[in-house]
Amino acid sequence: MQPSSTGASVATSDALAQPTLHPDSPRADGRRFPDAPLLADDRHRPGQRSFRRANLALFAAGIATFVLLYSTQGLLPVLSDDLGLTPGQASWTASAATLGLALGLLPASALADRYGRTAVMTASTLAAAALALALPFAPDLTTLVVLRALQGAALAGLPATAMAYLAEEVHPSALASAMGLYVAGNSIGGMGGRLLSGWVAAGFGWRWGLAASAALALLAVLAFRLLIPAARHFTPAPVDARALARTVGRHLRNPLLLRLYALGLLFMAVFGAVYNTIGYRLIAAPFHLPESVAASIFVVYLVGTATSAAAGRLAGRLGRRGALYVAIGTTALGLLLSLADSLALALLGLVLITAGFFAGHATASSAVGRTATEGRAQASALYLIAYYLGNSLGGTIGADAYHATGWPGAATIGLAAMALAAAVTLYATHRAHAGSRTGGPRGGLSAQ
Repeated sequence: MQPSSTGASVATSDALAQPTLHPDSPRADGRRFPDAPLLADDRHRPGQRSFRRANLALFAAGIATFVLLYSTQGLLPVLSDDLGLTPGQASWTASAATLGLALGLLPASALADRYGRTAVMTASTLAAAALALALPFAPDLTTLVVLRALQGAALAGLPATAMAYLAEEVHPSALASAMGLYVAGNSIGGMGGRLLSGWVAAGFGWRWGLAASAALALLAVLAFRLLIPAARHFTPAPVDARALARTVGRHLRNPLLLRLYALGLLFMAVFGAVYNTIGYRLIAAPFHLPESVAASIFVVYLVGTATSAAAGRLAGRLGRRGALYVAIGTTALGLLLSLADSLALALLGLVLITAGFFAGHATASSAVGRTATEGRAQASALYLIAYYLGNSLGGTIGADAYHATGWPGAATIGLAAMALAAAVTLYATHRAHAGSRTGGPRGGLSAQ
């Protein structure tokens, strides 16, 4: 799914903080140390067993996290049928998890700085998997929603920590490939969680669908714990709530960052509204698809993998604002096409919505690190908070709108979000042009 990350600051060990000595390194007085030892950089590199283990461990953790996070989204129509729920009520089982995740990101990042990356990732995934085992036995909607909110909060430890672990433990020359594999695990988990639970639920009911997701996630968690190499370059830091609050406050007063956070929220609101209701649309008139076939629609999620990679090239050619305009237009066109009663046009619309969402998210999230001049980890965490809040709000409001007026209601929520995103981007364009005339600061969303 998503490429930005963490919420945790990247620590560097004392050994790595020292300059690497070389036989030809000059002394302060200009003389040389012919016998100076060469300090080995023992971070994981390609070809090493530890590098493969670290990659596979984070890949498995990403699968576990996003299988669990989206496990109910693929079975919302089944939940509605079995428990007599409206789409809005059923959607809370998905929205509660992303809301819990959003609220847990900053605390999890602080705990990771204090107690270590692997400790927090292990506790996070194990707690979430344990809660997943309890979900199939939930007696009613309220219990299910509460468990899902707790599960989301538990899951926050991985996205708040994983990329910090990789940045500390993997050699810089291999960091891009390691992070790419971690993001791939996120994408496969996000798609797999929706597909697996939806397929199993179509045949055996939602409880078995959740049980299947829990079993897959538990296997992935065990693989993560067995494979993850011990951290060698983590330096514990005390939790300084006041310093964290000051950093967060500065970010929230930065108008460029606020615009990026708003865009993340708005794009994810569309995604939540569409994917929380698309199953209902496909099994209803005029399509009447079987629930198992409707659940397969989440394969479209793979479009996002290619789109996220292409977004960087698009921003390089058109500028960030240009890329955002393309993403907004693509998403809006997809929403309009999805209104058609033709299955082919509706599916094409879904492809365009997915492509536009991932392009917009990749563009906005990548601008956060460039815009923040300090506290980049906290800046990224705030973006993710807005992003997952958008999922919760859009998913719930979109499902209520679908219940009230059908698919046009959900599509209207999406179009309204894209209109707001366009307004934010137009305002940024105006500010950038004004800044270029007066010589004012430019950056982030205002960057060409």
